[in-house]
Amino acid sequence: MYSGETNSAWHKKGGTLSDKSARKEFGITQEEIIDAIRDGRLQYRTNNVFGNPYLRLIRSEVEAFVDEKYGNEYLTKKKTRNELAQTNKELKKLKAQAASLEKRKTELIDILDE
Repeated sequence: MYSGETNSAWHKKGGTLSDKSARKEFGITQEEIIDAIRDGRLQYRTNNVFGNPYLRLIRSEVEAFVDEKYGNEYLTKKKTRNELAQTNKELKKLKAQAASLEKRKTELIDILDE
């Protein structure tokens, strides 16, 4: 491995994503991914987890591909929807955690009042 390779998108955290993640995050199909790979618009590497193969794609290339195919507004809406879903998920988790802490607080107050 030469020094320039460590700075490439393949090695950056969040620089790549799986084909499944690309389908979910950007709303594209497996056929579109395969066609873009064949056309040379997307680079890929094959990986596997527990013997199950998948394609690793460069996130910036997938974003450029989606922008080119569907337009910038589509990509912006998809990113906003994904961020909203993540925010809602985090809020739900925090609400559950707050409820648990309130319950524990009540239990501790009851122990002190005894």
